[in-house]
Amino acid sequence: MVDYLYLKDSLHTFRQNYNFLKIFSIGKSILNNEIYCIKFGIGKKEVLYTAGIHATEWITSLLLIKFAQNLCNAFVSNSQIYGYDAKYLYENCSLYIIPMINPDGINLVNNFYSPTSEVYISANNIAKNYPDIPFPSGWKANINGVDLNSQFPANWELGKKIKSNLGYNKPAPRDFAGDSPLSEPESQAMYNFALLKNFSLCLCFHSQGEVIYWKYTDFLPPNSLELAKEFAHVSGYELEDTPYNSSFGGFRDWFIKNFNKPGFTIEVRKR
Repeated sequence: MVDYLYLKDSLHTFRQNYNFLKIFSIGKSILNNEIYCIKFGIGKKEVLYTAGIHATEWITSLLLIKFAQNLCNAFVSNSQIYGYDAKYLYENCSLYIIPMINPDGINLVNNFYSPTSEVYISANNIAKNYPDIPFPSGWKANINGVDLNSQFPANWELGKKIKSNLGYNKPAPRDFAGDSPLSEPESQAMYNFALLKNFSLCLCFHSQGEVIYWKYTDFLPPNSLELAKEFAHVSGYELEDTPYNSSFGGFRDWFIKNFNKPGFTIEVRKR
């Protein structure tokens, strides 16, 4: 399993072995854990990779950690990664990799906190209101009980209404959109970081079932469909429209709406 300590240990190894990387924090979580970003490359084309926004989907954090490692190994050995020359990527692109947006929630799911700790007890008190959701294994939210991927200003009010009608109208293990957009430090960090950069596209990794979501309502940024078809071809995943109940307030939704640039949710297999 992957938790925040695993991420920190991995980044320590990266710093020792790959001095061409830049590793920095874009902000902090509720519990003061850093939200780390790995930058590979010096090129003008900036691409954003994100994972671990939902605590139950910690496997995506491991995926991006391993991706960064493979990328660096290919660069050091002057070889290719997935058919692309790693040195060419380094010189022409800047890849920003954020493996763990929700470190507190991921720690909770992976039993990092003692059942007698204040953090665990507080989360358990939230979870008691939702007895059908296993605790802590079913916890998707941040440690405040807010779903970070329902926090962004892309029809947030509609998204909140949908989730509230489903019973998530207060802090919960999943699907509570918060009291306002960007109410949580983790979502604020992602929002502010995206505004600072000039990303040409974003790839957001989740783990709900081997599909790619590529649209946000009727927004169709240039090259979105062409890129989506290419991702589907190389991955073997199906292209699908986002389910209506999950169509609003996500980071990717806001990215597409705000920047008119392609954004993709890659739903990988759970194991």
